[in-house]
Amino acid sequence: MYSVEIKAQTELSADLIAQLIELSKQIPELDRPLTAEALEQRLAAKPSLILTAHVEGELAGFKLGYEQADGVFYSWLGGVASDFRRLGLAQSLLEYQETWANRQGYKHIQVKTMNRFPAMLNLLITNQYLITELQADPQNQVDHKLHLSKAI
Repeated sequence: MYSVEIKAQTELSADLIAQLIELSKQIPELDRPLTAEALEQRLAAKPSLILTAHVEGELAGFKLGYEQADGVFYSWLGGVASDFRRLGLAQSLLEYQETWANRQGYKHIQVKTMNRFPAMLNLLITNQYLITELQADPQNQVDHKLHLSKAI
């Protein structure tokens, strides 16, 4: 059994930004690596949660979210490096985020995904997230964007 640790932070640091950027390069679903600008734009000016998953001390995954509106937490981005999949890290990160958001007084978590990410969609559906909106892509069904929400 591997030693798994989830670490939570609410503020970005230069070191954390560098770690997240490097990890994002190891996640094939992220078609472009994170940038410091994107992280700061999304997370720096509002209440946010930055979760990192570590396996045997090595950074293996992350889940990022922030306050979207009063009572609503937006789960923006996450992923697990290919070498660390099938260890339950995505589920652990999701559960941690839900518990944290609930303790902070949020009533709903919202998230967006696409048909092209069936593992993420399955994870969300398994955890009682409901599809609230579909943004169809007329060119390709795998690019349909799904909005989901869960009351917590």
